Amino acid sequence: MEGLSLSAVVFYLLATVTVVGAGGVAFSKNIIYSALSLMVSFLGVAGLYVVLNADFVAGVQVLIYVGGVLVLTLFAVMLTAHIQEVEVSNRAVGRVPALILVAGAFVVLNAAFRSASWHREPLEQLGSSAAAVGNALLTTYILPFELASIVLLSVLVGAVVLSRKELSEERGSQP
Repeated sequence: MEGLSLSAVVFYLLATVTVVGAGGVAFSKNIIYSALSLMVSFLGVAGLYVVLNADFVAGVQVLIYVGGVLVLTLFAVMLTAHIQEVEVSNRAVGRVPALILVAGAFVVLNAAFRSASWHREPLEQLGSSAAAVGNALLTTYILPFELASIVLLSVLVGAVVLSRKELSEERGSQP
């Protein structure tokens, strides 16, 4: 542990934050606390992206997952009536198979990590990840990028059509 650099310490700290947040999601009985733990886990992953010099991916992680998915989940939970009254009938049913699967996964991953050849050469610095992503999207991956934009545009148009239909039905039923 004598040669532990600052970036390694930050990496391990952020990895611990991410795993603790994921544990809070899995083991919290309150769904609000679970959603907040999910936010902590997402922020830990974004921090790991920053440590790996992927600043664009870290920003997207925060904007989409923390800002979008988590807020959507919290609104859905807050607006759902009687969410606290739901009870799980038998929590202990899946514990033994889950423990067997976790132990098996641990054995397989441990064997894979021990047999892998880890390269320790320093990687070249690529510059800004935002520029690299933009360059890749507009050169190499232009067709999938444009197809995704067409799909998203059609989803947006479909949502507008459905919402206008529901709005006109509501107005038509009123005197």
